[in-house]
Amino acid sequence: MSSLIHRTKIIYGVVPALAFGCFLFSHSDYAQCPQVCDNNLNTAFGVAALPSVNGGTANTAMGIDALASTSTGSYNTAVGAGALLNNTVDGNTAVGEEAMERNMTGLRNVAVGVNVLGFNTTGNDNTATGYEALVNADADENTATGSLALGSDTSAAANTATGFQALFSNISGYTNTAAGVNVLYSNRTGYYNTASGVSALFFNVGGHDNLAEGYKALLHNTGSNNVGLGSNAGGNLTTGSNNIDIGANVFGNAGEANTIRIGKQGAQRSTFIAGIYPTAVTGSTVVINSNGKLGVAGSSARFKEQIKPMDNASEAILALQPVTFRYKKEIDPERTRQFGLVAEDVDKIDPELVVHDDQGKPYTVRYEAVNAMLLSEFLKGHRTVQELKANAAKQETNIAQQQKQIEALTAGLQKVSAQLELNKRAPKTVRNNR
Repeated sequence: MSSLIHRTKIIYGVVPALAFGCFLFSHSDYAQCPQVCDNNLNTAFGVAALPSVNGGTANTAMGIDALASTSTGSYNTAVGAGALLNNTVDGNTAVGEEAMERNMTGLRNVAVGVNVLGFNTTGNDNTATGYEALVNADADENTATGSLALGSDTSAAANTATGFQALFSNISGYTNTAAGVNVLYSNRTGYYNTASGVSALFFNVGGHDNLAEGYKALLHNTGSNNVGLGSNAGGNLTTGSNNIDIGANVFGNAGEANTIRIGKQGAQRSTFIAGIYPTAVTGSTVVINSNGKLGVAGSSARFKEQIKPMDNASEAILALQPVTFRYKKEIDPERTRQFGLVAEDVDKIDPELVVHDDQGKPYTVRYEAVNAMLLSEFLKGHRTVQELKANAAKQETNIAQQQKQIEALTAGLQKVSAQLELNKRAPKTVRNNR
């Protein structure tokens, strides 16, 4: 009861002040300002304000034609000329000239600002604050805060727009969240997008399931399933989908798709990712190139050109000098003994076996290339051994054949020698010539 008395005092304190202003109207219809304060807790002040109430409870109407059509509706608040003009149901709040002017059966809506939710007729559970926020919408569960936020929306539901012209062009896209000036400005049919930061996802029209956090994040993107986290993250992406760009000024490339970029090249010098070491896995070896691109080096011919035998090119490794060493403490606190090569030494022998840094200095050895060259030299050595074995086998065969020939000759000589011996022993006879 005390709260009711307090509200009544406020009303009686405001009404005389407003009533004075009513006498300024020149039209005869406005010569007096009707006032209502009935037993059903309805309060009205203004020409044609709440004129038809009949059974409705706890309505408040202040302004010309405010809640003009409400009869049995309850718990509505309308402040401003034409606010909730056509409303017939419960639980709406409209503050501002022509706020929710066309609403008829929509429930539990809140509109604050000139012409806010002006075309809503049946939509429920909308909240709009700001000049012409959600002005064209006739849908459910939208929240718009800021001038012209969701200003073009007609039928889409469950959108949240906070900021000047946030989701301004949206017509039928649903379940989008935009926070910031001009965020998702061009979106018309895209859905399940979330963006925060000035002009984030500004040019997206129909792309869906995008996430942009940061000033102009995914600014030009019109694809789907993209993530941009950081100021200007993914700012250069256009039509590509399934990209992830994380970090300030990680722009990406126009038309790029299915690509992950984390951090701006040259800005970071160390990377720590938990959960990798000491997890055991199987599969191909992952490598990273000088541009920071991560992947598996492809071996298929479709990735290569100018393919030719290695020949003598692999002989460079014969001049390499393997060493043992320990990394400096800031690199390897455990100071584990290592085995390998020194990039500067290798660079003097064959620069193509070395990766150079952005200053042109030797940085690391291309051990995968060294391994391939080792294989080449091993195979050449293996072929040489095989040839030697083949030659040795041929020589053994020749020797065996020669041995047989010698044995055959020896046997023949022995026969001849035996025959000669027999001839020597045979008795001589004298022939009688009579």
